[in-house]
Amino acid sequence: MEQERFKEVLRERGLKVTNQRLLVLETIASHPGEHLTAEEIYELAKEQYPEIGLATIYRTVQVLVELNVIDKVSFDDGFVRYELGNAKADSRHHHHHAICQECGRVLAFEGDLLETLEQALYDTMGFVVTDHEVKLTGYCRDCIKRKGQENMEEFN
Repeated sequence: MEQERFKEVLRERGLKVTNQRLLVLETIASHPGEHLTAEEIYELAKEQYPEIGLATIYRTVQVLVELNVIDKVSFDDGFVRYELGNAKADSRHHHHHAICQECGRVLAFEGDLLETLEQALYDTMGFVVTDHEVKLTGYCRDCIKRKGQENMEEFN
């Protein structure tokens, strides 16, 4: 997303376009797939805008999360991380992560793998799923190669 698109997204959600908000969005966007913490966003942002404060970063990410401009994710490692959300609410519904237990690498993937389960929840309980988060843990290709194990059974 470029700066003009960021401005449009902020305005669509009733937010003022501020330098800090643009800086946070640009920082996250310039590190795709990295799932940055607020502290990492701060360190990167102050390279461009040295006078920005960590408290400003925290306030900004909170506002952007509440308005679904960015996503807040947790990989059970003790850190809250942020990634750029998708401007279309329906496509945000299909974003998942695979986390390597060995090296900690996070692989993002898309695809609605749970449509059948969601429909069954609705059919049996009248429950409408509006969002879900899938975190799969296992071992990435590189770690499997490094360990010299070629098939999945060796990890079970």
